[in-house]
Amino acid sequence: MKQQGAILWLTGLSGAGKTTIAVTLAQELRKRDYLTELLDGDLIRTHLSQELGYSKQDRDINVRRIGFVANLLSHNGIIAIAAAISPYRQVREELKQTTHNFIEIYVDTPLNVCQARDVKGLYAKAKAGLIQNFTGISDPYEVPINPDIICQTDKFTLEQCVNQVLQYLECQGLINMNHRKYQYQQLDNK
Repeated sequence: MKQQGAILWLTGLSGAGKTTIAVTLAQELRKRDYLTELLDGDLIRTHLSQELGYSKQDRDINVRRIGFVANLLSHNGIIAIAAAISPYRQVREELKQTTHNFIEIYVDTPLNVCQARDVKGLYAKAKAGLIQNFTGISDPYEVPINPDIICQTDKFTLEQCVNQVLQYLECQGLINMNHRKYQYQQLDNK
């Protein structure tokens, strides 16, 4: 049976846990033999969008680029996992309308928790005015109105958040939690 592609779009504040969830989710899907690709917002900025700044227009361009790549992967049967702040609702809604199997995952973590997790000191620099247009401090984050999944990393463990996403994917018919087991059983029967 051919794998269905999908875009798992993790959005939330810096330090919310998007990348941590995305990496663990990709590992779990790969363990079950699903073709998966991780698109981390920081890496995309380094390699694909390095000329962009942090204005609203530049952020929208960056999100559209990530969405374009994710959509190509999804159309080719790959589960693309995008972890990007993507602070503006309009561009996320645009991606929902123009991409294949888009699933919005809001990593809902209070600002104070994100600040406490900030090992790079970005929030402190933003509060001191050393970083301009910093989401949550000097630039807005527009909370999704109707996300498909809400992961509350301050209330639930990483494992619980990842399982929440996996269960959603199974309920949508995009994965089978026993996929690997069935695949090996089929090989044994041949």
